Amino acid sequence: MPNYDSDSSAGEEDEEFTETNVLLGYASKDAGDDTISRLGGRPEWYDPSTPPSAALAKCHICQDLMVLLLQLDAELPDRFPGHERRLYVFGCQKRSCKRRAGSIRALRSLRVAPGSKAAALNGDNNKKKKEEKPKPKDEPKAPSNLGETLFGAKTLGGGASGAANPFATGGASASSNPFASASNPFSNAPSKPAAEPPSNDTQPTSESETKAKTEAQKTEEDVKELPKTFAETLSLNNNDNNPSTPPTPQTPPEPWPPEASQPKPYPVSYLSDAEFETLDPTPLPIPQATRMDIDDTSGSGSGSGGGGGGKEDKEVFESAMDAAFQRFADRLEQNPEQCIRYEFAGAPLLYSKTDAVGKALAPAPSQQPEGTGVTVVSSAAAGGGTKGMPRCPNCGGARTFEVQLCPHAITELEADELSLEGMDWGTIIVGVCERDCQARHVEEGQVGYLEEWTGAQWEEMGSAAPGGGGRRS
Repeated sequence: MPNYDSDSSAGEEDEEFTETNVLLGYASKDAGDDTISRLGGRPEWYDPSTPPSAALAKCHICQDLMVLLLQLDAELPDRFPGHERRLYVFGCQKRSCKRRAGSIRALRSLRVAPGSKAAALNGDNNKKKKEEKPKPKDEPKAPSNLGETLFGAKTLGGGASGAANPFATGGASASSNPFASASNPFSNAPSKPAAEPPSNDTQPTSESETKAKTEAQKTEEDVKELPKTFAETLSLNNNDNNPSTPPTPQTPPEPWPPEASQPKPYPVSYLSDAEFETLDPTPLPIPQATRMDIDDTSGSGSGSGGGGGGKEDKEVFESAMDAAFQRFADRLEQNPEQCIRYEFAGAPLLYSKTDAVGKALAPAPSQQPEGTGVTVVSSAAAGGGTKGMPRCPNCGGARTFEVQLCPHAITELEADELSLEGMDWGTIIVGVCERDCQARHVEEGQVGYLEEWTGAQWEEMGSAAPGGGGRRS
């Protein structure tokens, strides 16, 4: 653990401090310039007339409304221009719901300025255009001349519709076709208006025309003989073309109860003070093969004057060697009053690597070490099912880390609480859609709300949370 002897300044001029890309948020009762980012209180929506569904802020276990833990102004103009975005983290206060999945939830609100969405998703739009380019145009009815439709060839008597052929050079369209030339017999239009269509008893002028006409008529007859069920089969999955299938209605949002019926909020602490994390010189790493010597005065440890049993010694050794928790504690001890850690597309500081969240998010030994901007996403190819954060259910894109709450936030939120049964999480990690997608059926200029992923790492029983968090025994 780093040395914090404030009375000694020897050698400070030779030490180099490290500044990371993690932005730390500190709580204050003074709002300052930022009144949006805060701990506690009630959520402040972009448009109070159109709040999200109250169901998104209800506990999955007891189905009661939860209280606000964090509200964060999360606008990133360089990454998502024109996107007004906020993050909300809610937690259930019931004792029976603690330490259970679904008792902590997060929302991302987004309002996209008109014209900004297309610019932000320009790559996706271009890809979509390329995919839509080869699609054939819908034909309202079967063509009267199949050869004319397939090959662009005009029969005698084509009339004024011949100008629609981009390869034809007659009339006003002649100058717009770069492939047209006077010597091309297939692009020159007749020099005079076409005569009326010949009657059925008119004989063709050549054997080739007779053969072409016969084949065209045969092909048209074959098309007409296709069963009607063939076209119906192609549109079985197209609800738009099936008038008997009604469109799927949207689930109406659940209204919020009056404030008097809502649970009492935590006191407000503004995150008006923020600065990038600065670390002391890196201390020596803990040797992985460290041996713990137990003082046993009896020599064997089994006599009446011996020390503790082997089981207790093993538990002490394993607890002391929890490198992930030690790293978490050391990191927070350098800035003990930090309430949140923010770094979009960064790497969370794990409280433990042995729980479900830690096992999912901890990078493999062969990958980059923690704190180097590793983005963890769902990857079934890694083996053993889904690893990391689940993909965004709205757009299917990957999720990435954005913010996490630290134990000192509990001290601020429970400043007025006298009960010992408070919050007991070590950290709450929030992962969001890396594309910052908008909710479906939400137009530009309107506000949409989407639930994002949260990973709560709970405090170990009997351990002391660093940074001023609660303690359990």
